[in-house]
Amino acid sequence: MKLGNTILRDKPLFLAPMEDITDPSFRHICKMFGADFMYTEFISSDGLIRDGASSVKKLDLFDHERPIGIQLYGHIIESMVEAALIAQEANPDIIDLNFGCPMKKIANRGAGAGMLRDIPLMLKMTEAIIRAVKIPVTVKTRLGWDDESKIIVDVAERLQDVGIAAITIHGRTRAQLYKGEADWTLIGAVRNNPRMTIPVIGNGDINSAVKARQMFDRYGVDGIMIGRATVGRPWIFREIRHYLDTGEILPEPSVSERADLALLHLEKSFEHKEGKPAILEMRRHLSNYFKGLPDFRETRLRLLTSMDPDEIKSIIGYIRDRWGSCNAPATSGIYGI
Repeated sequence: MKLGNTILRDKPLFLAPMEDITDPSFRHICKMFGADFMYTEFISSDGLIRDGASSVKKLDLFDHERPIGIQLYGHIIESMVEAALIAQEANPDIIDLNFGCPMKKIANRGAGAGMLRDIPLMLKMTEAIIRAVKIPVTVKTRLGWDDESKIIVDVAERLQDVGIAAITIHGRTRAQLYKGEADWTLIGAVRNNPRMTIPVIGNGDINSAVKARQMFDRYGVDGIMIGRATVGRPWIFREIRHYLDTGEILPEPSVSERADLALLHLEKSFEHKEGKPAILEMRRHLSNYFKGLPDFRETRLRLLTSMDPDEIKSIIGYIRDRWGSCNAPATSGIYGI
């Protein structure tokens, strides 16, 4: 698969951009397990052009992460163009436009999935950014605003016509948020549209190696993007790749292996953030790394309330000693996006 100037292997696996999740520490872990292409957390165009510290910090990229994209969102063309030019200076492999985020505070302002209510503006913005920057531009969006406006087949054609290098489609409408099942039939309709020549990447409900292979085989997508199913389970990339290559299901990592991984993730988080922010953002990951352990409630509470880095490391060590001989909890298939 070719994404702009980047050549990816057949059936590539993408790590979805997620706020407060896909920071450099988590990207490091996902790359270890074979993510083929990753993105930054999504970045507000307004925050970037106003030199907001948190937005600018998200532009930090590292060579070991490549290929990598920067994702932007906003509802004003001029601001998005300016933000894209700033983002380009960070030297990403692509710039991705977020036309799919369903969060009320974003979509109701007309950004993210809100763009699905103004397709002319979406197209005009996309074309302006493509003309302004020198690197490939891609789009991530949804099927439509609601069940009465599933317009993705037409929208994908029109976005291709203005020059995007690839499109990622989440198989839900904005109205669905993350509820119900993702509808991959329309993703397949876009991929199998004779007019479409750019890569089509499918997203939604990929939570196991078997599900990933089914979506590749059934709908013919060029790539698959995985989001929340990676949280606390970044090895899903390794599981999927192994199954695609061999047809064999890998066993879940042991509790000891998860503990070692949690410590590495925590260490990487402290490399990029100060103590308190690093700890707060790690809590979701730490909780999910050990999801399903028996008699874990009290230890989980300690793990998720401590603000002392040394104590957190000690608790993880205790988890390894206490539950290391147990079978790893069966987490396959419990996360969805």
